[in-house]
Amino acid sequence: MLDFLVVGAGLFGSVFAREMTDKGYKCLVIDKRDHIGGNCYTERIDGIDVHKYSVHVFHTNSEKIWNYVNRFMEFEPYEHNVIANHKGTLYNLPFNLNTFSQLFGTTDVDEIKNIIENERFKGEPTNLEEQALSMVGRTVYETLIKGYTTKQWNTDPKNLPKSIITRIPVRWDYNNNYFNDTYQGIPKDGYTKMFENLLDGIDVLLDFDYFYDREKLDKMADRVLYTGPIDKFYDYYYGELDYRSLKFEQHTLQQKTYQGCSQMNFTEALIKHTRIIEHKFFKANPGGKTTIITKEFPANYKDTGDPFYPINNDQNMLVLSKYKQIKNSKYLFGGRLAEYRYYDMDQSVGSALAKSGKITTIK
Repeated sequence: MLDFLVVGAGLFGSVFAREMTDKGYKCLVIDKRDHIGGNCYTERIDGIDVHKYSVHVFHTNSEKIWNYVNRFMEFEPYEHNVIANHKGTLYNLPFNLNTFSQLFGTTDVDEIKNIIENERFKGEPTNLEEQALSMVGRTVYETLIKGYTTKQWNTDPKNLPKSIITRIPVRWDYNNNYFNDTYQGIPKDGYTKMFENLLDGIDVLLDFDYFYDREKLDKMADRVLYTGPIDKFYDYYYGELDYRSLKFEQHTLQQKTYQGCSQMNFTEALIKHTRIIEHKFFKANPGGKTTIITKEFPANYKDTGDPFYPINNDQNMLVLSKYKQIKNSKYLFGGRLAEYRYYDMDQSVGSALAKSGKITTIK
């Protein structure tokens, strides 16, 4: 008899299984995909660690969480520098004095601030567009935000919650580092190797869907930690939750470089892909005669079957609140899909440590 059946071999499920195993509990981790690591999964091709499900840069201000992940793989320092491409003109992201001087043709900080102030939305923002306009004004919004956001979410930014844009920093210096966190890096040998170490000594069953024989699986364990979509867990009793998904188009090119940076965003709505990832640039001083790129295309979740981004509008949050009212002590829920919220990786690790920490009995 298992103590815990852990549904999902992503970050939350793997950290939880590690912690409970170290306390003496018997765990089985299952995943419907044929690999561990969830969306953090990397595949080494021609010496390049390819991020198969979009960019994953670990960043945190927590020394505790940074030390925790470094137990399982040494992280190499990495600063994420993103370039935005609008009609062939390149801009630095996140928004900083490089971006503003490129857009407004001046390096005079007071002049830039006056331009943005005159363009800003002055009321209390109620949606993503108003929030963006209040932060950076009309020119930045129209050039770098509106088109990208429209195709990413397949809706007018006026229909999206303002919380989506508040994560993006606005800086009054020339710092191109996308994140503000104290600790930033990528596992030296890729995320997959980190997950192998994280799950060392724990039984893992891959290419196995929990819902194929849920009743039998539930009987195998005292408790179940579920990390998949919460609406699916309850058989959509209160209705379906909405997600956005992604499609990936990967190419190996017989050339040293393609775009010269790890991530380039394409901000025009008419260009179908949102960004291109060149994976070799996640390493310092990348060499080799080949490069690997991935084009990312926003997609309808029902077309791919792979939910990536919760759409936290009022309607979905009402449905979620109903699911959260259902109580059953056998089941625990955690992670981006089960909690229907956006998690950075450090937040997912922290949440898994907190949930496992509530179970204090050592077996």
